[in-house]
Amino acid sequence: MARRNKNRQEEESEVNMTPMLDVVFIMLIFFIVTASFVKEAGIDVNRPDASTADMKPLGTILVAISASGQIWVDKRQVDPRALRPNIERLFAENPQGSVVIQADKNSKNALLREVLDAAREAGVPHISISAEIGS
Repeated sequence: MARRNKNRQEEESEVNMTPMLDVVFIMLIFFIVTASFVKEAGIDVNRPDASTADMKPLGTILVAISASGQIWVDKRQVDPRALRPNIERLFAENPQGSVVIQADKNSKNALLREVLDAAREAGVPHISISAEIGS
């Protein structure tokens, strides 16, 4: 009889880990869903300095223009003729989004104008040009 009590006490003293694991998985799912992911245009650009630059929250559609004249959207090099459809697609996914253009300071102004026109034609109301904050 003493042996049965001892086995029963051992069984009762074990900790059930299932509820703790459930809580951990629920917290993990919560953090994954609520995390904000930083989108990148696809290349690093050497942005020009601007003494009047303001800090703004990161836009949802990043378009990068390299010094060699390449246009990058969503980590892919894009032909200038396909720029507007790409911006329209990304804007349709997030209608509250904005476009941030990261133009290299050695890039051509004509490409910057093309990107601005494509963003406006895509119906994006908020368009910004990225710059380094100068002193």
